Amino acid sequence: MWRRKKVILIALLAGVVLFASTAGIVLAQTGDEDSSQPKTLMARVADILGIGQPELENAFTQARSEMGTATLDSYLQNLIDQGKITEEEAKQYQEWWQAKPNMAPFQQQLREWQQARPDITLPGPQGGSGDYGFHGGLRGGGGFRGW
Repeated sequence: MWRRKKVILIALLAGVVLFASTAGIVLAQTGDEDSSQPKTLMARVADILGIGQPELENAFTQARSEMGTATLDSYLQNLIDQGKITEEEAKQYQEWWQAKPNMAPFQQQLREWQQARPDITLPGPQGGSGDYGFHGGLRGGGGFRGW
């Protein structure tokens, strides 16, 4: 019963965040005509709450982290209840998850690299180019099925 309520609460929260983001974008585009720089959604919310923008961003980051941890805990507990993993395996997974490096600073670089990299077609047994008829390459299409 509690899980159902939790799912409904998360879905409702996601809907509110989506609505607030959309409203913020609309307000930012039609907002203050007299200001030289349009305010971001975070800046507007910080002004409304009477706190600094960095404090608000830190609060959002903390809330996102806590919700992610709770979701992971719930997911792992569900796997334990179904008998798919043991509690020890769940603990090992949580330790591994917490030890992962923070890749957030590199996400933009990765996106730029993915956009800039060339399509490379390699000959191989999957068919397409060359004697083997390989379709695809490293991006899109066929790929390395069977490997």
